[in-house]
Amino acid sequence: MSENMQEHAIDVEQLEEVAEKSAIQLSAENRGKNRRSPVQRREDIPRAHRVVVKVGSSSLTSIESSIDEQAVRTIVDALGGAKSRGIELVFVSSGAITAGLAPLGLSRRPKNLAGKQAAAAVGQGLLMGRYIESFARYGVTVGQVLVTAEDLMRRTHYQNTHRQIEQLLDFGVLPIVNENDAVSSAEIKFGDNDRIAALIAHLIKADVLLLLSDVDALYTKDPRKGGERIPVVEDPLKDLEGVQIGSVGRAGVGSGGMVTKVQAARIAAASGIPALVTSAQKIDAALAGEDVGTWFATTGGRRNVRLLWLAHLADIQGSLTLDDGAVKAIRHRNSLLAAGVTDVTGSFEAGDPVVMRDQKGRDIAHGLCNYSSEEIPPMLGKKTSVLAEELGDDYSRELVHVDNLVVLRPRGARTKLKK
Repeated sequence: MSENMQEHAIDVEQLEEVAEKSAIQLSAENRGKNRRSPVQRREDIPRAHRVVVKVGSSSLTSIESSIDEQAVRTIVDALGGAKSRGIELVFVSSGAITAGLAPLGLSRRPKNLAGKQAAAAVGQGLLMGRYIESFARYGVTVGQVLVTAEDLMRRTHYQNTHRQIEQLLDFGVLPIVNENDAVSSAEIKFGDNDRIAALIAHLIKADVLLLLSDVDALYTKDPRKGGERIPVVEDPLKDLEGVQIGSVGRAGVGSGGMVTKVQAARIAAASGIPALVTSAQKIDAALAGEDVGTWFATTGGRRNVRLLWLAHLADIQGSLTLDDGAVKAIRHRNSLLAAGVTDVTGSFEAGDPVVMRDQKGRDIAHGLCNYSSEEIPPMLGKKTSVLAEELGDDYSRELVHVDNLVVLRPRGARTKLKK
């Protein structure tokens, strides 16, 4: 074979890989996932192609009557009407635990994990039964998607969740997503459904996220004490400075409150998806693009789903303390080398998520560490060449590769959480 022919030799495996990626890309484009979102302002919501709607427990259920039939009817009427107009919808519904309280004869939300799991096991079926019956009036088929926080912490799991929701949407089904409290292996965390809604919105590349509860908007402080509605949040660091944020809903059955709505809205906005926080009673006005609630304008672009997971949902197992030079390198999108690390804490294995902190203890980045916590101490502060000589070539890699690292944005304004 001539030298010229060798230079142009065909790499069959590479061509197959490119073809496979092209097929995946084409499929994504056919489903409209790579288009530019038509929603840039609140008024654009009626033009949305794909919307994620999250409704809190306090808007759907009560301890006394379990499921609020009128509230369910209001939500279903609005979503059924929107779907008939051609909007793809994903409904993230809270309320499973509270819906199960009355049938179990409980007068309050259980504090122990087993009690919550039992209530959720009963409540999930009751809620889905109501939804199936109510959406049938619009000829809409619904499908239940149960996820746990762990499902969105593991890459293969959230890929499965993505495929499941996309397939349901392709079939014309309205997915109803809820945290699977009945089998959660850890204590059910406050506000998980809000975070789940934000992650689902990013996962399926929604045009907008609606976060509905029993509060009609975000206020500077309690509106009964003169607080003013905040109509738009464009710069969270500035617009939320000094804001008092309530911790629970008025009904007393929710688990997150306004603070988790704000956190979820900011997660969505930072990944290129605008969010609207308002009350469930105003769902029609929200879908119509009317001036209700608090609008969170986008503050960033679409992000890699894995990096979004790493930034907001990864189960951090330990920490690495960096010197000033390493902090600067990380912020300039470089890999983390052992030479820039001064301390390691926690117990973790290679491949586990860790947080990187500066000398003052401030979180700088999250990343997947290439070494276990037991391997790192002898490596601290040493150059790669020295590590190769002392410990072998296996230790000449970076501690955290830049492709598995996400620099954290500022934590936010100095908001005050109202106890």
